[in-house]
Amino acid sequence: MNMESKFEAGNGTRSTLTHIVVGLSRSQKISLIALPLALLGAVALLESRGAPVAAAPPPVTVTVASPLVRQVAEWDDYSGRFEASKSVEVRPRVSGAIVGVHFTDGSVVHQGQLLFTIDPRPFVAALAEARAAVQGARSDLAIAQTNYGRALRLQGLAVSQSDVDRLRATVQAAQAALAAANARVQSRALDVGFTEVRAPITGRISYRRIDPGNLVQGGGNGAEGTLLTTINALDPIYFTFDASEALFLKARRARESGAAQSAVEIKLQDEADYRWHGRLDFTDNGLDERSGTIRLRAVVSNPTQFLTPGMFGNMRLSSSGTTPAMLVPDAAVQTDQARKVVLVADKGGGVTPRPVVLGPVIDGLRVIRSGLTTADRVVIAGGQLVLPGAKVQVRPGKIEPLPKAVAAAPAPAPLNGEATLVGN
Repeated sequence: MNMESKFEAGNGTRSTLTHIVVGLSRSQKISLIALPLALLGAVALLESRGAPVAAAPPPVTVTVASPLVRQVAEWDDYSGRFEASKSVEVRPRVSGAIVGVHFTDGSVVHQGQLLFTIDPRPFVAALAEARAAVQGARSDLAIAQTNYGRALRLQGLAVSQSDVDRLRATVQAAQAALAAANARVQSRALDVGFTEVRAPITGRISYRRIDPGNLVQGGGNGAEGTLLTTINALDPIYFTFDASEALFLKARRARESGAAQSAVEIKLQDEADYRWHGRLDFTDNGLDERSGTIRLRAVVSNPTQFLTPGMFGNMRLSSSGTTPAMLVPDAAVQTDQARKVVLVADKGGGVTPRPVVLGPVIDGLRVIRSGLTTADRVVIAGGQLVLPGAKVQVRPGKIEPLPKAVAAAPAPAPLNGEATLVGN
């Protein structure tokens, strides 16, 4: 349809409406005009009478309680790694071919246990040769002693003093030769014994690095022998860590004041409780100038040899004395950008976020170092549903520590030397 036809159609419709209106009576025309006015009046009347609108939602119900105050013991937290209390690299003392391996890789071996056998035949032959040399030296000594005794009897008759002196020197030389031959026998016997490589300590052995049939280099005469395997003593095991200068001074002054030796408790990455116990036995003789820390070591009992060198662990070192601390449920702590806050309800039903400084988690409760008072009413449940500026309905509650079996997971591992508190 073109524009002209549309215009004609529009004119036709308007003409039709005009004929209809003209055909109406005067009363019908008045009714037609009054209808929209009546509708507008009805709408205005409804608005003036306050027609019902959508009801506002009820206030959120939250549970509030005052912080729990408990006496807690002071601890210092560290992170470190386990190390073997003894570690030995097993190397041969003599060179030769490996003809036997007598252990299982990764097993526990005992001191003196046979580990490797080196072909002993060359060393047995050398020992036999040394023993034969001893017999020859003994014969030479016997002849020298006989000649010297004869010369003494004939001295002054047929033997001069110079001959007697020469024969005495011959006897002494034969005695020295016999002693040297005996020493060679002992050396060759040691070489034969060194063909059996035995465990120098009790511990868990690594894998064999040399299989039978390979030649190995002995470690005698200043040469470095071929590495055969390693053995680590794991019971007890060491736990080494670095402490800051401040905490080192704190521990040192506590010892000087007569405090008992600090207890050591350690937990692994997948453990919630500090199940490993030990004691401090070593403090390094100086602080690291670059980091300002000092190396310390604890001895931990490991009868099942579960702990392995290289394992990472979190350790806490007890300090003297206890102190009161405020605790709230860890779930009540919220994150507001870079700070930690808890919601505090006032008497008028308002809720205010309060910045706090956190401590460790104890029995599922978070220690609040600062930011709260004992009179504050902390929102411990329902705080996630509270909108900014909204009023809430308050329901009283109570903060109680959780049993260890259902306590919340521990907080991330602290940095070296971070002080924490732990409940009694």
